[in-house]
Order: sequence, then C-alpha cells, then structure tokens
Amino acid sequence: MTREDFERYIGAFNANDFDGFTSFYADDVDFQLGDRMHIVGQEKIGEFYRGVKAHFEETLTILDLILADDGAALRVHTRFETIKDWPEFEMWPTKKGDVREIESIILYRIANGKFTHIKSARFKEL
Repeated sequence: MTREDFERYIGAFNANDFDGFTSFYADDVDFQLGDRMHIVGQEKIGEFYRGVKAHFEETLTILDLILADDGAALRVHTRFETIKDWPEFEMWPTKKGDVREIESIILYRIANGKFTHIKSARFKEL
C-alpha cells in the first residue's frame, strides 16, 4: 500500500464515500476504536460510520504516515462538527454546531492490499 492509496482512502472517508473507503477493508477486518468500541467486518464498520456521519461532518487530515509491507502507522487530525444532535452518542453527548478536534494514532495491519486489523486511539484533544 502506498501513500497515494492512503490519501484515496482518507479522501473517500472525508467525502462520505462508504463504498470507497470500506473497499480498503478485508471482509473480516477487526477494528478497535480505543477501549470504547470493537467492530468486526467490513459491513459492520460501514454501518457504524453511516450512523456517525448522519450526525457529524468528520474530516481527517494526515499528519504523519509510516508504511511497511504488512502495515502502517498514521497520526491524524480529526475535526468533528455536529450536524444533528446526538445526546446518546457513546463517545460524548453532542449538539448541532458543536466542534471537537482531536489527534489520533491509528495502526493498520495489511494483507493482500486490504486492512485486516485497525487499532485507533485518541492521542490528544485540541
């Protein structure tokens, strides 16, 4: 996987192109969002993000990217702008107009050109 592949992946995510960004996932991809959420499967991750993106305009910006043959490490800036109230959101209650920015570290395992494992953790609030 190349930097250009990651840029296409992040671009599809930012554009809410669910088919585009989930095409980077293996069918049985294992996704851990810190200690808050664990999702297995390409379709399940897509469903999760459909719910999230119905409430947030979420924009990721690559800050650092380290690539290896079987994995990658990404430091990313994420900006969440709430577009629909979500008081019961499991990460934090939020109201339309709220803005939250964080930096995260995301580790990827890659096999056959697909993400097989993703581990994401919040590095800091901005």
